[in-house]
Amino acid sequence: MIFNYDVIVVGAGHAGCEAAAATANLGVKTCLITMDMNKIAQMSCNPAIGGIAKGQIVREIDAMGGYTGVVTDRCSLQFRMLNISKGPAVWSPRAQCDRAKFIWTWREILENIPNLQIWQDQVKELIVENQEVKGVITYYGAEFRAKCVIITAGTFLNGLMHIGRVQLPGGRCAEAASLELTESITKHGVRAGRMKTGTPVRIDKRSVDFSLMEKQDGDHDFHQFSYLPTTLSAVERRNDLPCWICYTNNDVHEVLRSGLADSPLYNGQIQSIGPRYCPSIETKLHTFPDKNEHMLFLEPEGETTNEMYLNGFSSSLPMDIQLAALRKIPAFRNLEIYRPGYAIEYDFFDPTQMTHSLESKVVKNLFFAGQVNGTTGYEEAAGQGVVAGINAAINCKPELNGGNPFILGRNEAYIGVLIDDLVTKGVDEPYRMFTSRAEYRILLRQDDADMRLTERCYKLGLASEKRYERMKSKKEKMNAIIDFVANFSLKPTLINTALESLGTTPLRQGYKLEELLGRPQINIHNIMPHIEPFRKALDHIIGDDARREEIIEAAEIQIKYKGYIVREQLEAEKMIRLENIKILGKFDYLNMTQISIEARQKLQAIQPVTLAQASRIPGVSPSDINIMMVLMGR
Repeated sequence: MIFNYDVIVVGAGHAGCEAAAATANLGVKTCLITMDMNKIAQMSCNPAIGGIAKGQIVREIDAMGGYTGVVTDRCSLQFRMLNISKGPAVWSPRAQCDRAKFIWTWREILENIPNLQIWQDQVKELIVENQEVKGVITYYGAEFRAKCVIITAGTFLNGLMHIGRVQLPGGRCAEAASLELTESITKHGVRAGRMKTGTPVRIDKRSVDFSLMEKQDGDHDFHQFSYLPTTLSAVERRNDLPCWICYTNNDVHEVLRSGLADSPLYNGQIQSIGPRYCPSIETKLHTFPDKNEHMLFLEPEGETTNEMYLNGFSSSLPMDIQLAALRKIPAFRNLEIYRPGYAIEYDFFDPTQMTHSLESKVVKNLFFAGQVNGTTGYEEAAGQGVVAGINAAINCKPELNGGNPFILGRNEAYIGVLIDDLVTKGVDEPYRMFTSRAEYRILLRQDDADMRLTERCYKLGLASEKRYERMKSKKEKMNAIIDFVANFSLKPTLINTALESLGTTPLRQGYKLEELLGRPQINIHNIMPHIEPFRKALDHIIGDDARREEIIEAAEIQIKYKGYIVREQLEAEKMIRLENIKILGKFDYLNMTQISIEARQKLQAIQPVTLAQASRIPGVSPSDINIMMVLMGR
């Protein structure tokens, strides 16, 4: 039987869900194919969304019109803003979620998007004609014809799970691997490799002595993920369930070491590379042999389940070793578990064979998003899914975006940094986003993703008018506050007593309120009660807008960090000039004797689109770029 669509999305993980939603919402007939409709957007590992830099990505997805932030707010059990003691460039939202509710909330959303059909089946073969994708064939024997195909298969491609010396084929626990699709893709010239990741033991909370653990509550303020109004659960229920902290000890470590001979990571059973920034507990022992303890976080899996997730104890050691070691922790002396941790190896595709639109350079109209590109994390996957979905829709409907690829710059979004890193530098280990990877992170804050991306995606047709109008209203009110403080003058006699009470130096002369707010001891909330005109101005500007705190925070960040923001904007503008110098197809790199051999080889392999992208390729030096600029001038 043959079915006809514009776009086929293979896999309903976080990348697949966002990709399918984006294409369908852009008016493109879409089919999302998944092995199990009851596992849509399954959180295979940690039941949490966000974290350092990852939280910024989720807010960007939301600003663009995606759903990860909306779903997270509806399913949140606990919300925290990380790094709040540091500057706003690194503030990062994170939420514990109800795993089961997350799945069903996503499914409800997808089932009610026009132009989107879900098909439960497994894809085994890619249909390619003249190096252009034409569709897929499934194990049921169904043939799906489409203009574009997006591969978002996660860890399922030739997935192999490891628990000690036990090996089981599978994409994750109790789910079958996809055993033929990789070969169907690579035979057309797409390069593949192997990577590894892992997940911890799942614990029965009834066997835990919480009196021997440190309690970690969530925040109780206005922050959430979505810029849209949220549901009751996100604000009023999300702080009900705490997380808990405990530590390993020397006894734990001794038991773990006794099992290393059977560890797939050290006996040669696993050959692929795992994530550097989320190491297994056995890797921690190997990397930090002198450390006597490691912090562990016990996190809820849901509102009504006894299952809990032990963050920090990812392992592929034999299950008896895992359990015996954990019972050496006082709080876990009577521990019972639902299942042991395991490692999983899976196939990925070389991301340097993609363009910035996430389309393959080898097979036309074939897109890749998520862990198949060598990344790790739900958030990184979802961000790629939105971009792949948008660009697949553009390929189907050239009137979208003027037919031009939708590409995010490094100065526009963490998603832009992520994709540029993938296609320019490639990966030799699972890629994870950090704030340190972004050279313009003061411009890419979690509070201003809507200012950066919503208007652009509204013009594209993805962000709704409601979202766009909310962003405009917020921006107008924020700018009105900024204008007020820039022009309002203070006299020492009226404010010095208040300043002394706040622990800051009194004024000797008149001062603009903007300058006063630049002091670290002063913020809008603690100075407002002492300046009646300011309080009245804020009430007038914000009115009855429920986003009062969100607007004040956004304005205050702009005021306090104005100098840093302006400086980074100037730096970004310099790089944009190089981004505007197109070089694709203009150089025969292998015959450019003026530059180094390494640069020639790297440039030939990557084929950068712009001079700026060329400058970011490892092995291409500033002198190589200068030579290319001279040659461009000629």
